[in-house]
Amino acid sequence: MTPASVPRPRTRPAWAGRNYSLLTAAAIITGLGTHGALIAAAFAVLESGGDGGDVGLVAAARTAPLVLFLLIGGAIADRVPRHRVMVAANALNCVSQAAFAWLVLAGDPKLWQMMALTAACGTGQAFFNPAAEGMLMSSVSGEQAGRAFALFRMSMHGAAIGGAALGGAMIAAMNPGWVLAVDAAAFAVAGALRGFLDVAHIPARKPGGGLLSDLREGWQEFIGRPWLWSIVAQFSVVVAVVGAAESVYGPLVARDELGGARPWGFALAAFGVGTLCGALLMMRWKPRRLLLAGSLCVFPLALPSAALAVPLPVAGLSAVMFVSGVTIEVFGVSWMTALHQEIPEEKLSRVSAYDWFGSVAMLPLSTAVAGPVEGLVGRGPALWGCAALVTLCTAAVLLVPDVRNLTRRSATTEVVAASGKPSSADTEGAVGRLG
Repeated sequence: MTPASVPRPRTRPAWAGRNYSLLTAAAIITGLGTHGALIAAAFAVLESGGDGGDVGLVAAARTAPLVLFLLIGGAIADRVPRHRVMVAANALNCVSQAAFAWLVLAGDPKLWQMMALTAACGTGQAFFNPAAEGMLMSSVSGEQAGRAFALFRMSMHGAAIGGAALGGAMIAAMNPGWVLAVDAAAFAVAGALRGFLDVAHIPARKPGGGLLSDLREGWQEFIGRPWLWSIVAQFSVVVAVVGAAESVYGPLVARDELGGARPWGFALAAFGVGTLCGALLMMRWKPRRLLLAGSLCVFPLALPSAALAVPLPVAGLSAVMFVSGVTIEVFGVSWMTALHQEIPEEKLSRVSAYDWFGSVAMLPLSTAVAGPVEGLVGRGPALWGCAALVTLCTAAVLLVPDVRNLTRRSATTEVVAASGKPSSADTEGAVGRLG
């Protein structure tokens, strides 16, 4: 056997192709930078003389354009090569974060300046997210898609935990502006990596009737699938109440009942570890009924609100947060696998945009009214109400037959779906898959 004929050992799994590897590496880099920058932005506001209300305004300035431009971003990402949208969005984020860093390092940044630059960053994310999700889903195929999505999400969560820890350490040692500068550099590197993505395998888009026509077509794809719109409607409530419980009530309970910020930090860290473990679980487990398994795993998201309402001691709260972190990853990977399996490639970004929009649209409102609701009914009843809403919405979505019955396709059914001709094995197994 000649040296040329000796097979080279694989350095990565067969399902982790070039595009997937580039996307994962770029996501890790931006995750490390962004999660430190979120902490740095808050401290930059406070060190410039702002208060908690000003921190909220800067956070809202990031969220508002994300909600406003998501649908447009999804339509554009299905009209032009997705990697170009991603690179352009990264460039905008790089410039805005670099300017933010310069203002903070120069001293005395104005609130309106910080809000404007943060809004530019949120705008970039609105265009980036649908393009990135569509690009990720088009980069994997076959029965290993769920494993690929699990590894991608595990990498993102690891980067988020590491980025928050690194950002906190850097802020303790130096000016927050340097953390923002690192985030700008991370966007530059990630954008360069995404510029090397290969889109030759993606069919050329047919000429459309314009942006509104594309949005209408995406809406028809979205609303025509009961499992899709029902779960997005469910998560519009779930994300809103969980967000209010964890971003508003959680720190208050920690301050008043648990001894300060450190216990809440432990609980959030436990959630992060749970997401990593959940993603690791989903690299091996492939539930047959994707959305049934995923939706059942949404019920534990009610537990943190209930634990805060009691409140449980730190150990109990951390255990609850860990469990909710594991189970939300079961849902997340199952959801991405269902989208990858059921949505036509040329409409992935538009459908993803409607998914993102529906899921986050109520979050700014819920966090804004959390304080007044607490003043009206009390913190405990408000938290029990959050837990009840998660439970009721999740129970309601299980009444949708498509949510209970949508089944993971095997390699055989993928071939049958492509050919349009049922095989005898497919016919015999149809009742078993859908029943």
